Amino acid sequence: MDKKGAGGRKGGEPRKKSVTRSIRAGLQFPVGRIGRYLKKGRYAQRVGTGAPVYLAAVLEYLAAEVLELAGNAARDNKKNRIIPRHVLLAVRNDEELGKLLNGVTIAHGGVFPNINPILLPKKTEKAVSKEPKSPKKAGKSPKKA
Repeated sequence: MDKKGAGGRKGGEPRKKSVTRSIRAGLQFPVGRIGRYLKKGRYAQRVGTGAPVYLAAVLEYLAAEVLELAGNAARDNKKNRIIPRHVLLAVRNDEELGKLLNGVTIAHGGVFPNINPILLPKKTEKAVSKEPKSPKKAGKSPKKA
């Protein structure tokens, strides 16, 4: 009385829930897929079991960091949806992410707002000094004893 499609299991026992390597590592990123890409990419002759787990953890951390900062940038602009502009502002404002993604162009991100101080208009003398200089103090130099 074997059930159809039992796959070699006796009496049609219920199939155990598969425990993926991502679940074991407590990650959202796919460990198996990253391992497959590492092997297919021929980055090395052999790939250890811990390498895809570590790489998945690093990629997940970076993604979470960028998403958190981009979400903050979206909230600052009173938006509830992240657009490429928010990603660019998040990356360029963060020192370490900016260094990591230094040569990267983010499509539809625009440019980081920056005006060189040399190009700004110079402040006039009258606006800088509010107190008029007294002629008595300016002319004399202190006497030596």
